[in-house]
Amino acid sequence: MIDSEVRQRLERAKLFANISLESVEHLFESCHRLDLQRGEHLLEAGAANSHLYLILDGELRVYLADRSMPEHAVFGPGDCVGEMSLLDGQNASALVLAAMDTRLLAMPHEVLWSLVDCSHGVARNLLAILAGRMRNDNLALVTSQSRSLEFEQAASVDALTGIHNRRWLLEAYPRAISRCEHDGEPLCLVIADIDLFKHFNDRFGHLAGDAVLRRVARQLADGLRAQDLVARYGGEEFLILLPHSGIDEALLIAERLRGLVATGCGLETDEGVQGVTLSCGVAQMFHGEQLDELTARADAALRRAKENGRDRVELAG
Repeated sequence: MIDSEVRQRLERAKLFANISLESVEHLFESCHRLDLQRGEHLLEAGAANSHLYLILDGELRVYLADRSMPEHAVFGPGDCVGEMSLLDGQNASALVLAAMDTRLLAMPHEVLWSLVDCSHGVARNLLAILAGRMRNDNLALVTSQSRSLEFEQAASVDALTGIHNRRWLLEAYPRAISRCEHDGEPLCLVIADIDLFKHFNDRFGHLAGDAVLRRVARQLADGLRAQDLVARYGGEEFLILLPHSGIDEALLIAERLRGLVATGCGLETDEGVQGVTLSCGVAQMFHGEQLDELTARADAALRRAKENGRDRVELAG
């Protein structure tokens, strides 16, 4: 028979919620107490298990891999562990250990099935426990996927401007180039560079310079079509890819972007509003040309725009 203290704790266990223990108490004769010290393992992943363990007091933690990873679940008094391997007949799927000194009631698998046979309430509670575990696992999966997407996005987005960064560019632009070449469609690249940006930074400070970068990035992103791609290439330089665009259309787009920056990116300073201008180099992709070759030609056109007075668009040869 179980003593009064254990009985009180079992009455609060989820497995026996809304159940009179008198009706099933005779089945506990085959159960035994188990005391674990802090850090002691109860179940090992891949090892056989033949018991359901009811936590009387203490705390158990579940690890899907090893202890170097965060715990998957934490269970306290009233919870149980080990039920999954009893239900599917498989070995334990996780490491379970005591986070502190913990007392358990170990229930052999035949006792669990006898409880289910003689009490619909136990069967219902067991199903509720399993449903709760599944919900928690689904939530953990969704959370993990969301975090993975957040990490992936963080790795591909420029933290200052909020547009894509060079890492993303080096993966996405070659794919777009390959698609246009495969489809026989034209494609152009624009390199846009903020004029005299270093001078602006030195004169008004890096916070003002950062504000200009954010404004220019937003004007470029808002001024493009849905099919176009823009990324911060580094410093004050931006690369804009224009799929399905010939040179005439690309020149018009570059001129529009230059105008948007000239009229919409001025910054208020102690010396009044400081205008911001953009120089652009435009190159159309040749057959078989790679991104670095296309970039080099657009960059040469950008240098000519700088040499010819800035705030202008030049076409690559």
